[in-house]
Amino acid sequence: MDVARLASSLIRIRSENPPGSTADVVAFIGEFFDALGVKNRIISHPGGRDNLVTTGAGSRLLLCGHVDVVPAIPDDWTHDPHSGEVAGGYVWGRGATDMKGGCAALLIAYRDLIESGVEPEVQFAFVCDEETGGEYGIRSLLAQGLLEPRECLIAEPTPETSPAIGQKGLYRVDLSFRGSPGHSSLYPLVGKSAVMAAFDLVGYLREVHARPFPPGRDLQPLVNQSARVFRDIFGIEGGDEILTRVMFNPGRIEGGEKANIVAEQCRMELDIRVPWGCSLDDLRKGIAEHAPDAVIRETDVAEPTLTPPDARVVRTVSREVERVYGTVTPFLQWAASDAKYLRDEGFDVVEYGPGEIPTLHAVDERIGVEQLERAVDIYRGVIRAYSR
Repeated sequence: MDVARLASSLIRIRSENPPGSTADVVAFIGEFFDALGVKNRIISHPGGRDNLVTTGAGSRLLLCGHVDVVPAIPDDWTHDPHSGEVAGGYVWGRGATDMKGGCAALLIAYRDLIESGVEPEVQFAFVCDEETGGEYGIRSLLAQGLLEPRECLIAEPTPETSPAIGQKGLYRVDLSFRGSPGHSSLYPLVGKSAVMAAFDLVGYLREVHARPFPPGRDLQPLVNQSARVFRDIFGIEGGDEILTRVMFNPGRIEGGEKANIVAEQCRMELDIRVPWGCSLDDLRKGIAEHAPDAVIRETDVAEPTLTPPDARVVRTVSREVERVYGTVTPFLQWAASDAKYLRDEGFDVVEYGPGEIPTLHAVDERIGVEQLERAVDIYRGVIRAYSR
């Protein structure tokens, strides 16, 4: 089986999150390892939230990928999002880029080396729940002490020549505001609006966003080259602002009872990305001060993380990317992934994987067959460096 066909097979096995079951796709990967004679273990959680780890002493590199995917509504897709169709030089479907394509490339690279007589000293972890916080996935494996190596490659999609070696921090909160009802014709003289209290907090966050946070002398060169990567991917000018400013999104807001009643209740879900140089504690305090009557529930909290550029796994992945593509530009990520949990536990982590990034979580998600094949070549080189 070649890498495109394996990616197609993985895409055809449904694993949307929600609802979150990965039992079928994990069982398929388990059978792949069984055929190679590689011992593996499935760790199950309620709702079919399954993880798989390979077992055996002496592993020096962790190879990781998540097999849950975000849902897809098929109406506007060129190819059915669950077909895994191979057409026009691409493998199509939900999870092609994020990140069943990267998982397939890891598996094929490993198989190729095993069949050539190489003895890789690596451990695999294929996990659930990355798309909804990792509680049953990577966080569960860490809590159980099931991950042996302290160096890790995650096959998350990245630009072709740019391994990701750090990520902004994350602060997700759910806020419940309470007001005092009154007739809207008398507001603001009468009543206290929960909706307006939420808007006041948004106004404060706009002020925070307008202020740059210098990353420090050591990180500034990485921020500069990351800005160039953002420009190349997204066509965004001023990409340095992505990494030096607090980015926030009130992704969900609901409240009020009727247009002519001053709103008694409002709920807002906030997603905030925290740059280096910004104190997460200060940000917490600022939000609490500007939403004094709100009940604040933190749902995900992570400081910015960084793997040293001179770490062995960064140097190894960078060398193999440069060998295949002729150039390499490590960068800092704007988003978050399971890497943050691993780095918090002291792992050196680099993310590098194939994918058409503009289609990630989007209609017509797909991955180039040539990209997959080059990723296999890179992964073979990385795994060989950690082999006997």
